[in-house]
Amino acid sequence: MKQEIQITDDKYLFEILNKSEFEREDVVYLLKLTNEKHISELFKKADLIRKEFCGDEVHLRGIIEFSNFCEQDCVYCGLRKSNNLLERYRMSVDEIIETAKKIYSAGIKTVVLQSGEDSHYTKEDITHIIKSIKEFCDVAITLSLGERSFDEYDEWKSAGADRYLLKHETANEKIYSALHSKQELEERLIHLKYLKSIGFQAGSGNIIGLPGQTIEDIADDILLCKELDCDMCSFSPFIPSPETPLKNISPADLKLTLNTMAVGRIVLKNVHIPSTTALSTLTPEGRKLGLTVGANVIMPNFTPDKYKDKYRIYANKKTYDPIKFVEEIKQMIHSMGRKVSEDKGHSLKQ
Repeated sequence: MKQEIQITDDKYLFEILNKSEFEREDVVYLLKLTNEKHISELFKKADLIRKEFCGDEVHLRGIIEFSNFCEQDCVYCGLRKSNNLLERYRMSVDEIIETAKKIYSAGIKTVVLQSGEDSHYTKEDITHIIKSIKEFCDVAITLSLGERSFDEYDEWKSAGADRYLLKHETANEKIYSALHSKQELEERLIHLKYLKSIGFQAGSGNIIGLPGQTIEDIADDILLCKELDCDMCSFSPFIPSPETPLKNISPADLKLTLNTMAVGRIVLKNVHIPSTTALSTLTPEGRKLGLTVGANVIMPNFTPDKYKDKYRIYANKKTYDPIKFVEEIKQMIHSMGRKVSEDKGHSLKQ
């Protein structure tokens, strides 16, 4: 009898993995897999889909975390406005531009400008930064500045910004409201849709392991990314920050995180998926594991050393010399039979 059940399970898994379109119940089934043999098949399928739609190239994208000031008070985030224990910093416009040049000099063709929601940097400041980087460096520019005005989005797109990353974090409205005292999920989705409508390559994604989150919620996150037609999707594990109300919540489960990345690749197919810094914080082999389950992007951190430790969204974030790190990452990528992309890594949907 057990043999019959095993055969039936294998057949059902094979049928689902080879679908071209997925129902919610299919996504939930895949996320709930616990049998090691079945998980291995899931990961193999994700890697095959990655190879088919993305090729073997891994895209490196250099991050500059230029301000840890934030006007929001999200309960999971160490940058939250109420965190009075965090030493705040803002990089000058010139520092940001010079750091972007270092990224370009390292052979990386995407600069990611990331900060808390900090209106100290005006529309004109960000426009000047974008134009200056584009003048000196042949790179794509990704902005990750939180929710800003539509007028600012228009201006920055016209100035030459290519992409905008705005994670929805959770598709569950109740959980979203519990995490954010000043923001609503509906408003965030309006922003994401607007960014797409004006030509930005838009990125979104979730946080895995949030309090009260179910497997069904994670399935909804993946399906929401599909509905939004995202160009990049980040599936990141929750890691608690000691200076937040969620400091005593356990970190995300590694297996569930990897399952989510794999299912995300299988369902979404031609999107860029990063193997995140948070994943490497969860386990030292995180970045490599991420690349084996569907990821095709790694984002080295080029924030100057004097600021890097202060950008504490979560605890135990690893810091490193970016130039040395890039060389180590390249060696790892080559050891996996993959290659480092030499282009800007624009949307696979264009």
